[in-house]
Amino acid sequence: MSLADSRAREGAPVRGRPRSEAVERSIIEGVMKLLEDGVPLAELSIERVARTAGVGKATIYRRWAGKEELFVDVLRAAEPADPVLPGTSMRDDLVVLLEALRRHGLRKRSSAILYNVHAQMKSSPKLWAVYHATVIEPRRRTTSDVLRRGQENGELRADVDIELVSDLFTGPILVRTVMRPDATLDDDLPERIVDTVLEGLRPGAA
Repeated sequence: MSLADSRAREGAPVRGRPRSEAVERSIIEGVMKLLEDGVPLAELSIERVARTAGVGKATIYRRWAGKEELFVDVLRAAEPADPVLPGTSMRDDLVVLLEALRRHGLRKRSSAILYNVHAQMKSSPKLWAVYHATVIEPRRRTTSDVLRRGQENGELRADVDIELVSDLFTGPILVRTVMRPDATLDDDLPERIVDTVLEGLRPGAA
């Protein structure tokens, strides 16, 4: 799915004339090149991005309102697509979601761009807010939707706090990725997390 299609799906306005995927890709790759060269986010101006990508500033502004929105799309382009859920059970869907999160953690560890940009992004409240709204929140909603379906299907107790339970599932991988980079992200970690948490949350559990 293209970045334009992704934003359209989320209800974001698409400005200006129809997008050229080749031009959009050259701009995003221009930002990535600057990041690879060690240029901090704070020093990345639209003018500098335009020179690197070989386009005019107006070309960039027809596609993005400013550099914060552009940076979010750069991060989105560097991340894997959202996983397709099997829909066979709440457990199976949760395992697939956590596997995607585990793989993202591994990529973040191995990618200097992802690691440095995420670290720098948190010093920019506006950029972090945009990233949170367009990337993090949609993924949290997906997890919450899976849990609510589990409640409706009798796979999850009806009295649990969905937001809290969502954190219980995703928290271990996030902790190992961000706070414990020396900890392992084993292949079977998603299944172990899901089964451990569900043991106490199934209907009839003590």
